[in-house]
Parts: sequence; C-alpha cells; structure tokens
Amino acid sequence: MSAPRALVLDFGGVVTRTLFETHELTEKALGLKPGTLTWQGPFDLASDPLWRSMQADEISERDYWKTRTREVGQLVGEDWDAMETFVRRARGADPEAVVRPEADRAIRTAHAAGVKLAVLSNELDLFYGADFRSRLPLLSLFETIVDASYSKILKPDLRAYQSVADALGLPTSACVFVDDQKRNIDGAVAAGMLPVHFDVASPARSYAEALGHFGLTL
Repeated sequence: MSAPRALVLDFGGVVTRTLFETHELTEKALGLKPGTLTWQGPFDLASDPLWRSMQADEISERDYWKTRTREVGQLVGEDWDAMETFVRRARGADPEAVVRPEADRAIRTAHAAGVKLAVLSNELDLFYGADFRSRLPLLSLFETIVDASYSKILKPDLRAYQSVADALGLPTSACVFVDDQKRNIDGAVAAGMLPVHFDVASPARSYAEALGHFGLTL
C-alpha cells in the first residue's frame, strides 16, 4: 500500500459551507423574511423529507438541489433552472466568504508540507458557475480539478476516483479522499482510497482526521 501523498477533496460542503448553513445570508440577499427557509438537510433530518429521500437513494443529490433551486426561485417570483443561479444569487460576488476557515487552514497546511491537492466534484462549475474558480485564489494551490460538470462521470462511479488519481500521477492508494456523502465515501473505499467521511457539523475534526494521515495537524 502506498504512503499517502495526495489530499483529494469534494468541494461543496467540504471546501465551502453548505447552503443549509447560510440560510440567514440567503434570505438577506434575496429579500426574504427571516425564517423563510426551513429545510436543514443533514443538520435536521426531521425538517427535510426531501433530503431523507436523497439519502435513501430515491432521488439524486442533483435532483435535490434542482428542486430547491426551483422552490427558492419561486419565492422571489422568478423561474430558476440552473443551480448556479441559486448559489450566485444567494452568496453574492465574493467566493472567499463561503469558504470554510477550517478548509482554508487545512489546504494551506497540506500544500506547505508538499502534499498534492486535488478536487473531485460532481458539480463544481454546475453549482458555482464557470468563472468561480478564477475568483477563488485558494484553488490555485490545487494540482488538478476533476469536475463531473464536464467529465459526466459522477461519484461514486469508480472511474471518477481513478481519473483524479491518474491526473495526479499516483495510485488511488496514495490518495486521502474527503467527502460529506456516505455513498461517495463508499465509492472511494472501493476504488482503494483512504476515506475521511466529512461531518459538516464538525469541520475542524474532519480536517484534523484528514491531515493526520500525513502526520500534520490543523
């Protein structure tokens, strides 16, 4: 088994805060009454039957967010089809404002120690828009970004994990993979990666676990 040499991160929820965590900002940005948005996904399963359906594999994560996008668009009297419309309108023009501070510290710590960095995302540009990367300097530290917006190969398809390992020039066993979705973690295990199931409610603990594989601390 190869020693860990690369940190491969999911993007939404792992590098950035989830939309569940920023309802207050969303409501303010869209001019909605405080408390309008009540669905809390993994933070309160009882509040979100649609999220429970996604967790049960009855719908895809992409279907979940398409539904939420349409709902929020209707609240402001608009017809929204693209998830990036929701994200951009909810979060404004400052990508750095939604990056988890724990992610920023962990990424810079890993990079300084010579750990290779990669993103493996099902929806980076789909959610955030194609110009998002250029406005987020932190992403310049990453050697590669594999985005299913273009590859069309969605996690947990084993080819997704192999493709990011190939882009890094490493075996999958040399990659520590971090994701907040259990199905994607299961895919990483099947592909031979070292898994860290990211807890969106405990980001510091999750990043500490990831860095620990490299002998680093947050």
